[in-house]
Amino acid sequence: MKFHTTVSALVLALVPALINSAPTPEAKAKWVKSGRGHRVIPHDSRQAKRQYLNNTSPEAPVCGDAAVPVTAPVPNVWEGFTDEEAASVAYWLFEQSDLNLTTSEEAGEWDNSVLLIELQRPNKTDVVAYLDGSGPAPERYAHVVLNVRATEEPYYADILVGPLPVVANVTTWSPLDYYHTRKTQGRVRNLGANDDTLYEKLLYPASASIKDITLELWSGTALGHDNDTITIWGVDPMGQEDDRITSWYMFVHKSATGFDTTSILSLGLYFLVDQTGRDPSQWKLLGWFYNNVWYDSTEAFRDAFFSPGFEKLPINIDGPWASTDQSGPLLPHDTLSPPMAIAPAGSRYSVDVEEKYVEWMDFSFYVGFSRDTGLTLYDIKYKGDRIIYELGLQVSTISPDNYPQQRHSTTTYVSATKNTYFSLRSVSTVGNYDYMFTYSFYQDGTVGVEVRASGYIQGAYYANNEDYGWHIHDALSGSMHDHVLNFKADFDILGTANTVQLVKNVATTETYPWSQGKPRNTMKLQRSFIESEDDSRINYGENALTQVIIVNQDEVNKYGEKRGYRILPSSGTAHLTVQNSSSTVNSANWAGYDLQFTKQHDTELTSSHPYNSQDVQNPPINFDHFFDGESLVQEDLVAWINLGMHHVPHTGDLPNTVFTTAHSGVQFMPLNYLLGDASRQTVNQVRINYDAGHVSGVETFGQKDNVCPLNNEIGDVNQELWEYVGDVVVRKYPFDPNHPFEEVLGIEK
Repeated sequence: MKFHTTVSALVLALVPALINSAPTPEAKAKWVKSGRGHRVIPHDSRQAKRQYLNNTSPEAPVCGDAAVPVTAPVPNVWEGFTDEEAASVAYWLFEQSDLNLTTSEEAGEWDNSVLLIELQRPNKTDVVAYLDGSGPAPERYAHVVLNVRATEEPYYADILVGPLPVVANVTTWSPLDYYHTRKTQGRVRNLGANDDTLYEKLLYPASASIKDITLELWSGTALGHDNDTITIWGVDPMGQEDDRITSWYMFVHKSATGFDTTSILSLGLYFLVDQTGRDPSQWKLLGWFYNNVWYDSTEAFRDAFFSPGFEKLPINIDGPWASTDQSGPLLPHDTLSPPMAIAPAGSRYSVDVEEKYVEWMDFSFYVGFSRDTGLTLYDIKYKGDRIIYELGLQVSTISPDNYPQQRHSTTTYVSATKNTYFSLRSVSTVGNYDYMFTYSFYQDGTVGVEVRASGYIQGAYYANNEDYGWHIHDALSGSMHDHVLNFKADFDILGTANTVQLVKNVATTETYPWSQGKPRNTMKLQRSFIESEDDSRINYGENALTQVIIVNQDEVNKYGEKRGYRILPSSGTAHLTVQNSSSTVNSANWAGYDLQFTKQHDTELTSSHPYNSQDVQNPPINFDHFFDGESLVQEDLVAWINLGMHHVPHTGDLPNTVFTTAHSGVQFMPLNYLLGDASRQTVNQVRINYDAGHVSGVETFGQKDNVCPLNNEIGDVNQELWEYVGDVVVRKYPFDPNHPFEEVLGIEK
């Protein structure tokens, strides 16, 4: 039996600073006073500097590479299955005769098989009681996805298996649809159940019927043979109108260089087919499209092609221009080792590896993972209080210490605080793009969420389509598109009773007692609350005038201000440009706004479903149905936050889009939550006193200066490169839910 395991690169990175650190650890200098590390530097600053650097111990300390062990307060209830647990569920499933399952290796188009076995995330209502010590640990269940094809109307089925561990006559299965807005016993139709037959009976024959044309145009064929130099790709989502299933297909060059270049090698010829139902005799080719001309039959296309004056379009040919290897003259000093981030005194975070629990400074959280949403953080606490129950993606290199946390200078002193922050990073490769997700925790209590994108664009053929993209290579258009990624942030600010407050800077004309009756043009604050889900789908205000804050109206600070966390974009964000999309219809209604707020329900688990594209008119989860007018005043709130980019690829996107600018981020910032800046607690800061051009004193607040040997750090990195064995890649385009991992060989379980 073959199981597929989705792998995500997970990096726990402490991002320290190296500012004026001594090359080797120093001994306590004679001019260091007793006490908390206070140093008084002599007026001769050059002599002091020499003295500082020379007073060092002969041996560097031994610094630990690994995180400091810690024991999680409670076991991680979001922890996924071990191999043994997954295998036990699979064994049990194949014992159920009513499921009629066939192993993946043996399954054909008319067999039932297992697509997914993973932990069903427990409901918040059960988990919070457990975390707070007032309830038992939630029972564990498996979320299983079946590919049911032994029927005239094939479908995917979400089912729930449990309780676990498997016990005879106790463990059962049931349909899983309590979090679907459409109640169909967890079933979603499968529009791709006949893919193998479709290629054999319709697509390859269509290509064969114009074999002479493809040979003349591109010196190649797409017949399903090993020596084909071109291939046929489908376009998602399929057309789903008037009870017919239609799909566009296009010819693309196969990669000739070994790089993943096919997505930028479109050849400009498309054809449309009707593939409704499972009877191949009812499928048909509807027409061809080339050079902005529609031909409603193969005969019409052939007649036009062999007519005098027919314009043959140029070809996208693979080559060095599409390679991601080094190219061009070497840059000065570029062969030297580049800067790198290290922890000079060893790791400063703690991890319970088995429970995937992390502590850093005043933050703590658990880590979970699922196939469809990737990395998710749970029970995020700051200074011992839960601020976010769940933070993670729903659908779809940062420089260390690149700016100080704080800095201020006067005529007599300058003070600065290192911006040391903790980052948890996950990289997911979805087809032609890699998405890098980073969750960062800052010492002032801010939590940051960022996404960056890099990879081969899904290019379009360049022909009479200037309104839709730049001309970026011989016959390649940088086809415009949107990247929109939906994140779920379940806030619990000092409890679950929260409200969304809007505070807007507004222009106003006011007359004051001191203005002697003259009006003054100025500005003031305008405060309001989002009271219900009828008004909870919003965009960030024009000119960034509106603050969006999650507050607890029952919790005020000593000055009477409501304590809360502000949601603010840290870099460009985006929601969908297209309105009332003819392609996605109701399957991506989550993508239309920057911010959307709902009352928390265990039945509103995710904003989308992985198979929404199989029924865009009536998807299993229609996000619009979440908004039914419920009150949002002092309720358990969920923020659905969109990050993304409006992308019109240009020549700089070849061969790959780069992380530098394909970037979007949001931050959650404490607002009136504490009585001051919490980062003042750190000793990772310095104050330099000076007068008349001379340094009179340096305060380091007890910060140690011990460092680790750099050679060991660099050696470890190089060794890791030889140990990397690859990721699981999920092909986004064309996406085949029946074979999501078909392009990855050798790492299947």
